[in-house]
Amino acid sequence: MAGQRRTLMHSHQSWTDDLPLCQLCGVGAAPNCVYGPDGKSNQSHPNEDCHFRFSTDCCFLYGVFNGYDGSRVANFVSQCLTAELLLGQLNSTHMDTDIRRILTQAFDVVEKSYFETIDDALAEKANLQAQLPEGVPFHQLPPQFHKIAERLKALEQEVSGGATAVVALILNNKLYIANVGTNRALLCKCTPDRQNQVIQIGRAHTTDNEEELARLTQLGLDPARLRQTGLIAGQGSLRRIGDYKVKFNYTDIDVLSAAKSKPIIAEPEIHGGQTLEGVTGFLLLMSEGLIRALEAAHGHEQANQEMVAMVAAELAQQNSLEAVAQSVVERVKRLHHDAYASGRQRAPHCSRHEDMTLLIRTINYPLSDGSLTPTQGGRIYPVSVPYSNSQSTSKTSVTLSLVMPCQGTLTNGTNTASTLEGGTPTPGQSPTATLQSTNTQTQSSSSSSGDGSLFRQRGSQAAQPDETGRVPPYVDFTQFYRMWGTEHSEGPGQGVLGPQ
Repeated sequence: MAGQRRTLMHSHQSWTDDLPLCQLCGVGAAPNCVYGPDGKSNQSHPNEDCHFRFSTDCCFLYGVFNGYDGSRVANFVSQCLTAELLLGQLNSTHMDTDIRRILTQAFDVVEKSYFETIDDALAEKANLQAQLPEGVPFHQLPPQFHKIAERLKALEQEVSGGATAVVALILNNKLYIANVGTNRALLCKCTPDRQNQVIQIGRAHTTDNEEELARLTQLGLDPARLRQTGLIAGQGSLRRIGDYKVKFNYTDIDVLSAAKSKPIIAEPEIHGGQTLEGVTGFLLLMSEGLIRALEAAHGHEQANQEMVAMVAAELAQQNSLEAVAQSVVERVKRLHHDAYASGRQRAPHCSRHEDMTLLIRTINYPLSDGSLTPTQGGRIYPVSVPYSNSQSTSKTSVTLSLVMPCQGTLTNGTNTASTLEGGTPTPGQSPTATLQSTNTQTQSSSSSSGDGSLFRQRGSQAAQPDETGRVPPYVDFTQFYRMWGTEHSEGPGQGVLGPQ
């Protein structure tokens, strides 16, 4: 069995290739990058994220996996976890407690299976280490030990690494989320007043998570030291799959050495089932790299709301979920790069980002029919207007959204007429994106700004270009130019911005 698992791990093909992909789902991805002094980006290592999205007669199963120190563990988990869940283990008669048990057991079996695949390599590694003189660093070893040292380095690359995971299961029209580590799941529900309600399901398993610290405290560890340390064996997650060093050799890690049992675990935190009856919205599964890139560029306070707003805007513009997901990832990537290139307050946080993956699963959510133009309506146009004075310590960001009437949208997914309590958008409506207006003192949410004076009235007909080939703008930036000029002017006639 271990030999079969090793073959599966190193194979470029998988039995999951024959499983039906879910058509209610789209995935976008971008590789990691490091920015050079000239602003150009370079990939620092091969992509380590992976995902799955399957539908069966029984259920829907989705997952996003964030690998580190290689993609071996993430790939292995994405393949084997599917086998532990979609080969008859789940059926419609199961209760919530049964499903939680099956999910927990699946993660446990998969990790044990992974360690079986590296048993031989770990045994060879231990045998070779015993042949080396004690206390002598690799670079100081006598020539007769050089071949052993080279083999040990190769073995270390083979067995090192781990992964974090967020998995979503939809069974009996209920949603279950199983999370191990620092990926994130967001559920967006359209409310009766056509706003987007954002729900983060679970919290990252880091030293900022009080429940995780309480768990480790019960094992005899010092929470204050854990908070101060932050990263453990190079990673911020207190739950991870694989990573034999922290699983088998945790007593050699100073901050973990006092633990009574394994402190870093692969047991998932499970939420659900949450009924999807009458829900209109979408589910987002995001890798840690995507979350961190957006937070690095714009801060963490409104990252969830901003991500949902971007997805809603793209859903209103495009009729392909794959294109929607990829567009959002590319937009986050661009925001991250622009923050670095600006040289401003967020620039030091944006010198690099890790692999980014976004999985979008719609739930009775209308997509654009792709036939409308920006002047014909049916789309959401988010307008981000950040402004700040470089001499000031405060930062204000005003984010507006222009919502145009929808004229016949395509509902993706089901023909059932499920409705949210109190009423939901009908197939002829497009839910508006709720964008946040924030500053250092207050937080508010709206789908428009004030009395709407920022938006110029426009008829239903497409605007005609003038003799220069331009069309009249649909957003009036006069107020923005005035505020910018007020903050940046150093004297009369200075700080003037905008069309002259």
